[in-house]
Amino acid sequence: MEATVKVEQDIQLQTKKKHPPGLYLLFFTEMWERFSYYGMRAILVLYLTKSLISGGLGISDSVAMSIYGFFTGAVYFTPMIGGYLTDRFLGKRLAITIGGVTMAIGNLVLFANQSKPAFFAGLALLIIGNGFFKPNISTLVGDLYSKNDARKDAAFTIFYMGINIGAFFSPLIVGFLAEDFFKTTVNGVEHFGFKFGFLAAAIGMIIGQLLFNFLGNKFLGDIGKKPVGVAQNTVSDNVKKKPLTKVEKNRVKVIVILTFFVIFFMAGFEQAGSSLTLYTDKFIDRTVFGWTVPTSWFQSLNPLFIVIFAPIISILWVKLSKSKRGDLPTPTKMAIGMMLLGAGFAVLVPALIQTGTGDSSAVKANMIFMVLTYFLHTIGELCLQPVGLSMTSKLAPVKLASLMMGVWLAGSGFANILAGQLASTTESLGYFEVFMIIGGVTIFLGLILLSLSKKLVKMASE
Repeated sequence: MEATVKVEQDIQLQTKKKHPPGLYLLFFTEMWERFSYYGMRAILVLYLTKSLISGGLGISDSVAMSIYGFFTGAVYFTPMIGGYLTDRFLGKRLAITIGGVTMAIGNLVLFANQSKPAFFAGLALLIIGNGFFKPNISTLVGDLYSKNDARKDAAFTIFYMGINIGAFFSPLIVGFLAEDFFKTTVNGVEHFGFKFGFLAAAIGMIIGQLLFNFLGNKFLGDIGKKPVGVAQNTVSDNVKKKPLTKVEKNRVKVIVILTFFVIFFMAGFEQAGSSLTLYTDKFIDRTVFGWTVPTSWFQSLNPLFIVIFAPIISILWVKLSKSKRGDLPTPTKMAIGMMLLGAGFAVLVPALIQTGTGDSSAVKANMIFMVLTYFLHTIGELCLQPVGLSMTSKLAPVKLASLMMGVWLAGSGFANILAGQLASTTESLGYFEVFMIIGGVTIFLGLILLSLSKKLVKMASE
C-alpha cells in the first residue's frame, strides 16, 4: 500500500515538473524538417507536370504521379536501414545531422538545376536523408525521459504539434513562392518559380540543423551521442528463444490483418499530393476576390484540421470509455475511418459531374468541395492511424515488437506506391472513375472491417 502511494506521489511530482528544454529544441528541429518535407512535397507533382516553358519538367500526369508515389513510399522504407546503422555505428545525434544535411543538399540540387537528372539526384538525396533523420528524432524525445515518467505522453503531444505546425505553414510559404510571388507571365505564358520553392525548403532544413547542432550540447547533453549497440538489446535471450504462444500468434495475425486494411486507406489518403492536387489545379475555382489561391495551399488543410480536431477526437474517446457501453473497439474506429475516407471522395461527385475530367477546364467547381474532402479524410485519419498504431504497439509480442512496427510502417510504404499507381490511371480512366473506385472500395472494406471487429477483438484478447 505504501509503495502504491509513493508511486502515485512520484507521478504527481513528475507531472508538475517542467519539460526539459531539450524537448523544445527537438520540437523546432522537427518543425523545420517537416516544413522542408511538406513544402517540397506540396509542389512536387506540379513541378513535374508543368511544361518546360512554364518552369516544370513537362512529364506526363501518369508518370509524375507514379514518381510521387515511389518517393512517398520510399521514405517509409529507408528509415529501417537508417535505424539499423544508427543503433550500431552512428548514434542518434550524428544520424539526425547526416539526414538533415543530406536532405538540405537534395533540395539545393532541385533549386540549382531544373533538369531530369538533377531532379532524380535530388530526390535520391531526400530519400536517403529521410532514412537517417526520421527514425531518430522521435526516439530522441523519449530518451529525454525515464521509462515511467508521467510527462512522456504530454511530451510527444507537444512534439506532434511541431510536426503539424511545420506541415501547415510549409505549403503556404513554399506554394506562395512557387506559384505566386516568383510567377511571371511573358506573351501570355506563365512561368512558375518552383526552384525558389525548393530553395525555401532547403533553407527550412538548414535552419533546423543549425538550431540542433549549435544548441544540442547545451540542451541535450550527451543524450543520443553514442550508438546503443547490439549488446543493449532489452529482449533477453530466453525470451528470444521461447516460441510464440497461441495468444501471441493470434495477436500477430490481428496486426497483419489491420495492416492490410491500412494499406488501402493510405492508398486513398495519399491521393492528396498527387491526383487531388492535379484535380484542384485543373478543375477547382481557386479565385477569391480576384486573387488565385495557390494549388499547394490545399495541402495545409490536413495539418490545420488535425490541430483543430485531434483534441476533440481524443476527448470523444475518453468520454466513450467512461460511458456505460464503453469505448469503441479499435477495429471499429478504424472501420469508421475507412468509411469517412470513402465519403470524402463521394463528396466530389457533384464537382466531377459539373467539371468533367477531360483536358478542358472551362467549367470549374467551387473549392468548398475540396475543403470538405480534406476535412473528411482528416477525421478518417484521426479515427484510424493513431489508434491503429497504439494497438500495434500493445499487441506485438516483446521479441517481435520492432518487426511488427516495421510491418506497420512498411504497409504505409506499399500504400504510397499503390497510391501513385492508382493516381497515374486518372490520365487514362479519368478522375471520376478513379475517385469513385477508391471511394467505393474503401467504404466496402470499411464495412468488412466493421463486421470483423468483434472477431478481431476476441483474437487479440484471448
